[in-house]
Amino acid sequence: MKHLHQRIREDLEARIMSGEWPPGHRIPFEHELMAEYGCSRMTVNKVMSMLAANGLITRRRRAGSVVAEPSNQQAVLQIQDFALEATRAGTEYRFKILHRSIEAIDAAAAQRTGLPTGTEMLCLSTLHVMNDVPQAFEQRLINLATVPEAGEESFKDDPPGTWLLRRVPWTEAEHIVRAVNADSAMAKRLQIQTGAACLVLERRTWQAGAFVTEARITYPGERHHLIGRFSPSLKGGTAAQAVT
Repeated sequence: MKHLHQRIREDLEARIMSGEWPPGHRIPFEHELMAEYGCSRMTVNKVMSMLAANGLITRRRRAGSVVAEPSNQQAVLQIQDFALEATRAGTEYRFKILHRSIEAIDAAAAQRTGLPTGTEMLCLSTLHVMNDVPQAFEQRLINLATVPEAGEESFKDDPPGTWLLRRVPWTEAEHIVRAVNADSAMAKRLQIQTGAACLVLERRTWQAGAFVTEARITYPGERHHLIGRFSPSLKGGTAAQAVT
């Protein structure tokens, strides 16, 4: 059973890491957190000290605490929500689930996710289309031990990534970007030439140490690029955030 300070810390970490509380956002004052969680000032102070030690918040005397700017080590790609981006851009968006099954992961997937070989995962393949043009092909594994409700979800209204972002806050993410050439099958899905350059984003997320999902998203190279924004960090380094 988790101690109260662990639960509070995980709640606050989830709000920060998911982007609900962006850099510069004021963290509730200690008395507000005491009232919200029904705990002592000592418990809240312990949580805030841990968050500050991990570089997630900056504590300011009298002014309160705020979410820290990411350091260069913390810079990550934003987790993309296709449906939200399309709404913001006024773009017509649709998606199609091309494959769905529950499968036991092999040794390679076990090594990537840190789970035992044979762990059952929900396996999904999704095509994302904007203005009738394929924008990305997504292959995803969802850990049913962490997100059991995914096994019964139809994903009729929301694509898997959007559904997860709205229901399962993540506290840790890993991104790997690769360049590949489209084979014939990928070229057909994305309506590009065989051998055309593609950008592949591999992403894995965890919630308080529990593996949530792995996504491998392939984009047509000519339709996508990465943009990095840099600014001085609070510790004298640089911070970056890249988006597709």
